[in-house]
Amino acid sequence: MGHALCVCSRGTVIIDNKRYLFIQKLGEGGFSYVDLVEGLHDGQFYALKRILCHEQQDQEEAQREADMHRLFHHPNILRLMAYCLKERGAKHEAWLLLPFFKRGTLWNEIERLKDKGNFLTEDQILRLLLGICRGLEAIHAKGYAHRDLKPTNILLGDEGQPVLMDLGSMNQACIHVESSRQALTLQSLGCVLYAMMFGEGPYDLVFQKGDSVALAVQNQLSIPQSPRHSSAVRQLLASMMTVDPQQRPHIPVLLSQLEALQPPAPGQHTTQI
Repeated sequence: MGHALCVCSRGTVIIDNKRYLFIQKLGEGGFSYVDLVEGLHDGQFYALKRILCHEQQDQEEAQREADMHRLFHHPNILRLMAYCLKERGAKHEAWLLLPFFKRGTLWNEIERLKDKGNFLTEDQILRLLLGICRGLEAIHAKGYAHRDLKPTNILLGDEGQPVLMDLGSMNQACIHVESSRQALTLQSLGCVLYAMMFGEGPYDLVFQKGDSVALAVQNQLSIPQSPRHSSAVRQLLASMMTVDPQQRPHIPVLLSQLEALQPPAPGQHTTQI
């Protein structure tokens, strides 16, 4: 996981008989905390996600999140390094040890560029979208759908490869109807593509004005004109955001289109920026 904030007091923790040095707090939300730790056995940095479990159900949900990670061994899906349950008095904490991504999330990258008056190039967008789709294809192949796909849930590796995280959102997402699973994902993926192209979500303005986003998604999205984007990419976005879910392209079709649109990149992996 990525991101970096305040430096806090140091200490060490032991996971699977390996000692890790606490470096700093990365963030928190709800009943979970994420810390940056360093493995004293290998000198590598990791993100330690600690989930406070008040009840047995909380422990079961944390275990399911760990199980979701263990389902996949894919370069575009966040892998789990270790998992354990720690007693904290009458309560427990579930610990998930995850790789640390110093570049943070796709949204961090979009905002960094916006601060400088820049945007992702079309070549970068196409490579990122290809990697994201390959990760989604692997998730769908297991019979699941990522229920919270957004730029803040996509990490960037050192070479810019996209890595899907927040697999806990897949806990109740096993969908048996192929068309429903694809339609569910494609609109969220379209929103990610829109953010990469324009630096904001497609419904941000609607939300800021106080209008109904639920009603907005029932109308065909108006795509801004921009000389930065080819007609092919604009058509790709329009197909993903079409109102009728059955008209959205399935991931295999989208992958074929993206592979055909990839820019030549000798010696580089096609899912990197």
